[in-house]
Amino acid sequence: MDKSNLNNKVIFITGASRGIGRAIALRCAADGARIVIAAKTTEPHPSLEGTIYSVAEEIEKAGGKALPIMVDVRDENNVTEAVNAAVKQFGGIDILVNNASAINLSSTTDITMKRYDLIFGVNQRATFMCSKLCVPHLMKASNPHILNLSPPINLNPKWFKEHVAYTMSKYGMSLCTLGMAEEFRAAGVAVNSLWPKTLIATAAISVNFPKQLYDASRKPDIMADAAYYILTRNSREVTGNFFIDEEILKKAGVKNFDHYALNPGTALYPDLYLE
Repeated sequence: MDKSNLNNKVIFITGASRGIGRAIALRCAADGARIVIAAKTTEPHPSLEGTIYSVAEEIEKAGGKALPIMVDVRDENNVTEAVNAAVKQFGGIDILVNNASAINLSSTTDITMKRYDLIFGVNQRATFMCSKLCVPHLMKASNPHILNLSPPINLNPKWFKEHVAYTMSKYGMSLCTLGMAEEFRAAGVAVNSLWPKTLIATAAISVNFPKQLYDASRKPDIMADAAYYILTRNSREVTGNFFIDEEILKKAGVKNFDHYALNPGTALYPDLYLE
């Protein structure tokens, strides 16, 4: 498709104040897309870069339009108000990217129920709720997409053994893809998942994994380019897929992936849930 085909598209991205969400926002902004930055961070964090306002500035500089909204994706009123604000400001919603995610790799006996509720609220519940609230608007769009940043469902017990709660919460997002792709197929709303082949250098990885694994990661740009490719496909032809970033970019014609590496030449570390 033509490179300008996200021009004026309204893209609602959760958790877009940093990391992969920010990278996707900037990639789409280069086409002149209108981006709703639905995230919690309004004040600079001492150790984590990015707020909804700093990303809004970057989007505008990249050629897009931005609407930063402070949103707790677990709060139904918050999300409803953000969706309504997006429609009021931009006239509709064309694309929803369920990027917001919380990670906790604790075992069953170690995880607190407060943390359990957090990861399920941000991962599974928010993905379902944001989709539910955006679908009526997506159905009015010409090429509507929902993209969930969640893994292919792999029932090998090894992916559950160490962190049952986290795996269930992420697979909950993937089950949204599986079910909603069929539910909204006739309406032409595409629902797909995207997951990285390798670890991605985000704040979550730097906090939850050893430094050597972070150093063996790729930049968020690879996920942004893969997301862009998916979101520019015909929604009636591409739905119900569990895409892997490197695989879909190879189909798009990308042959060299060295520039995506945080440290080119370093052996890359595979992400969870991929054999």
